[in-house]
Amino acid sequence: MTTNEIINPANLVYRKTPVLTDTPMHYCPGCSHGVVHKLLAEVIEEMGIQEKAIGIAPVGCAVFAYNYIDIDWQQAAHGRAPALATAIKRLMPDKYVFTYQGDGDLAAIGTAETIHACNRGENIMIIFINNAIYGMTGGQMAPTTLEGMKTSTTPYGRNVELNGHPLNITKLLAELDGTCYVTRQSVHNVAAVRKAKKAIQKGFENSAARKGTSVIEFVSTCNSGWKLSPGASNEWMAEHMFKAYPLGDLKNV
Repeated sequence: MTTNEIINPANLVYRKTPVLTDTPMHYCPGCSHGVVHKLLAEVIEEMGIQEKAIGIAPVGCAVFAYNYIDIDWQQAAHGRAPALATAIKRLMPDKYVFTYQGDGDLAAIGTAETIHACNRGENIMIIFINNAIYGMTGGQMAPTTLEGMKTSTTPYGRNVELNGHPLNITKLLAELDGTCYVTRQSVHNVAAVRKAKKAIQKGFENSAARKGTSVIEFVSTCNSGWKLSPGASNEWMAEHMFKAYPLGDLKNV
């Protein structure tokens, strides 16, 4: 094979998008965050919006998202990403503004901000990583932790009488008039990754069309918090998480 054949775009099988930086990611092996970061970066490149995209970084495992995706970022206080995204989008309506939040950030301390931004129909996209546990702070129970699921604060499993029911906040957001697109995706296999990438692109397109708020939940793994290998985590997720949080569109208008 000649040098020209190697660099010929027609022969290109795969390359890393330049929207991803060369900074090594800090995520645990098998974590879903890295795949979602990759998809976000690829969509931003393919849509040609790198100079117009603004992400809101969370508090949680993805707190350093701004180190990995080469766009403009703002850091929000814990749970306040939708409020900050609202301000940025209203001040700069031509920008593609999105939040990137975990279940603790979005569905616990940030519940009010999330619900009211979606109810107002802010023209932003919300990326929601749901691994049903607080991964960064030691594996405690999250609002989305499944009934009977063991965590560091529920060693015998989540007890509904004591801890309440798991919060299916994505289903709740789909009922609000301000949301235009609410979907639940995953990145556990090739087919799921392809669907997830299309969902991210649709979320950005909805923002540009001023259709309202798009919410993309990623049902995700936390193999370190779950105390499972990456492969076993995917299997556990498919067997248990998908029953409580089934994949697919909840709303698409």
